[in-house]
Amino acid sequence: MGAMLGLVCTVRLRDAPTTGRRTWWLVLAAWGIGGTSIWTMHFMAMLGFRVSGTQIRYDIGLTVASAVLAIVFVAIGLFIVGLGRPTAVKIVTGGVLTGLGVAAMHYTGMAAMRLNGRIEYDPLLVGVSVGIAIAAATVALWMAVRVRRPAVIVVSALVMGLAVNGMHFTGMFSMSAHLHGTPSRLGGVTAATLIVPIVFAVIVVAVGLAYALVAASTDEDRAGLAFLEAQIADRETAAAPAPTPARTGLRVTDAGRFNRPR
Repeated sequence: MGAMLGLVCTVRLRDAPTTGRRTWWLVLAAWGIGGTSIWTMHFMAMLGFRVSGTQIRYDIGLTVASAVLAIVFVAIGLFIVGLGRPTAVKIVTGGVLTGLGVAAMHYTGMAAMRLNGRIEYDPLLVGVSVGIAIAAATVALWMAVRVRRPAVIVVSALVMGLAVNGMHFTGMFSMSAHLHGTPSRLGGVTAATLIVPIVFAVIVVAVGLAYALVAASTDEDRAGLAFLEAQIADRETAAAPAPTPARTGLRVTDAGRFNRPR
């Protein structure tokens, strides 16, 4: 859902006639793809993660930082490919930067976990997850500048969703937890504390994006408005009274001769 809304916002971004509107649609597209699609999927899956023998809590500051990373780096990637004519160099550059940002988001979110143990990562699987993130981001940006038809947008959103899930669970598979013998006091908040605000935020953002898409005018709307204004102007011109001819001091007789009035 987040990828679909973000891709539609990206279509509007490419068609926006002014800098202000392009900035507006860039922010909405980054929020839809980076926030609703990537980060929310990542953290909802994180809340479903369990380690036997210990509670898991989450640091609020790092959790918020991971969301900001996702949104900002997606915005940077969209800005790169959306500035001027999209080229292969721009798409690859934007994909690498966005993919690294998504990977940073993922591992920042994992660093926000607090548990009674030590966390280690398999370097090979971490590298694979980063590669998946870069490939997924590159494909996502390529789709963002190419797709327009609704059916293609739906398929592209499904592909993007599968790629994000693949990156996330590869990164989770690279992690191993080694519990301490003595339980320690954990800081942070529980998953149950975070689930309600996250779900609420997703609903608000999704409704806001949908409303923005419905309320915003398209090229067809502007063309239709211009046509109606032209039709109204033509009718007003046709209905206006004809101008009265100026008096010349001459009169026309029945025979068609011009005579001066007496």
